[in-house]
Amino acid sequence: MDGMRGRTCCFTGHRELPAWGQKELAAKLEDTIIRLINKGIRFYGAGGARGWDALAAQTVLILKGRYPHIKLILVLPCLTQTKGWRLEDVVEYERIKAQADKIVYTSQQYAPGCMHKRNRHLVDHSSVCVCYLNRESGGTAYTVDYAEKQGLEIINLALE
Repeated sequence: MDGMRGRTCCFTGHRELPAWGQKELAAKLEDTIIRLINKGIRFYGAGGARGWDALAAQTVLILKGRYPHIKLILVLPCLTQTKGWRLEDVVEYERIKAQADKIVYTSQQYAPGCMHKRNRHLVDHSSVCVCYLNRESGGTAYTVDYAEKQGLEIINLALE
């Protein structure tokens, strides 16, 4: 893959992350992103959900201090993604959005399938998928399976 897609990584993972090992997981994610930066990956796409997406976006934003050429691209499923979220999650979502280099909405309004549309968009514009996948069903499993079928390099930090 060449062009922008060849220099883009997407993230997908569960909204619920294990309470134990959060620091270790964040450190593994940071090390992984640094390895990708050193391989020429410049653009990092996250889906804006709680849990893994938020951790990935936060990590990219932290690393921008050391690697100012990298870009955070938020690919969001709809304008009302945070409906029903806890206030502290909405505050963090808005903080991440304010610092993103680019925001793409795959749908204006929530509709069945808008999350899958967001996930496919992330995969279709990437050459690497860094995920946190520890179960065989659900949106993350679907997205990783789709990424594998599209020929992306898969890095699953739940297995490392």
